Amino acid sequence: MSMAAEERSVRVPWALTAPALMLFVGVLLIPLAMTVMLSFHDWGQYKGIEPVFILKNWKEIATDPYYAEMFWRTFRIAILTTLLTALLGAPEAYILNRMSGRWKSFFLLVILGPLLISVVARTLGWALLFGGNNGLVNKLLMTLGAIRSPIPFMFTETGMVVALAHVMMPFMVLSVWAALQRLDPQIENAAMSLGARPLTIIRRIIMPQIMPGVLSGAIIVFSLSASAFATPAIIGGRRLKVAATLAYDEFLNTLNWPLGAAVATLLLVALVLIVVGSNASIERRYAEVFR
Repeated sequence: MSMAAEERSVRVPWALTAPALMLFVGVLLIPLAMTVMLSFHDWGQYKGIEPVFILKNWKEIATDPYYAEMFWRTFRIAILTTLLTALLGAPEAYILNRMSGRWKSFFLLVILGPLLISVVARTLGWALLFGGNNGLVNKLLMTLGAIRSPIPFMFTETGMVVALAHVMMPFMVLSVWAALQRLDPQIENAAMSLGARPLTIIRRIIMPQIMPGVLSGAIIVFSLSASAFATPAIIGGRRLKVAATLAYDEFLNTLNWPLGAAVATLLLVALVLIVVGSNASIERRYAEVFR
C-alpha cells in the first residue's frame, strides 16, 4: 500500500467522526466546562455575577448542613427507588421471558408504552390519584370508609419514590430481560428433574445469571433517579427539594447562578464516580458474562 493510501485510510475515519465529535464537544463538553467555571464565580443581590475565582460557593455547600441533608435526601430517594424497581422489575422480567411469543410481544409493548408518554404526564397522574382530599383514590377509599384521612402522598419521600419507581421501571425490566436471554430454559428443567425445589432453582441457577442485568439496571435507575427533576418537582414541590430542584431554584428563582452551578457540578461528579466505580466492580465480578 502506498503512503498516500495509508494517509487516506487514517484520515477517513476522523473525517467521518468529526461532525459527531464537534457536536459532542459543542453541546456537552463546552457547557459542562462553562458550568464548572461558573461555580467559582461570585454573586451578589445587587452586583450580580462577578467573574472572579473564589471558593465561596463550595465552602457554603461544605459547611451548611442544609446542603448535606438535601444531597442525602437525593441519594436516599434514588437508592429506595432502585431497590423498589429491582424487587418488582426482576420478577416481571422473568415472567415476561417465560411467556409465549404472542403474549411476550404484547406485554413487552405494555412495558415500553409508558416511555412514549411524557414523564410530566405520568407524574401528574399520580398526583391526580393521591393528591390530598381531591385525589381520586383517596376520595374513593374515604367514601367506602376504608380510610378516615387521605393517604399522604404529595410532598412526601414515599410519594416521590413510588412515582419515580413507576417512571424507571421499564429500564430495570429491560436490563433484566436482556440478561435472561442468555439463560437456557433446559437448565431449569434439568434441575427440576433432579428434584430441586423452585426456590433452590431461583437461588442457585436463575439469580446468579441475571444478577449482572439487575446490577446494570440498578446503575441506570439510580443515576436517572438521582438526577430527576420533573417528578421530584411535582410530587415534592418546594417543601421537599432534591439536588436537581435546588439547582433549578438557584438558577431561575434566586438567580444565584454560581451556587446553582456548584450544586449541579457536585451532583454530576458524585454520579460519575458512583456509576464508573459500580460499573468497574460489576465487570470485575462478572467478567465471564461480559465476554
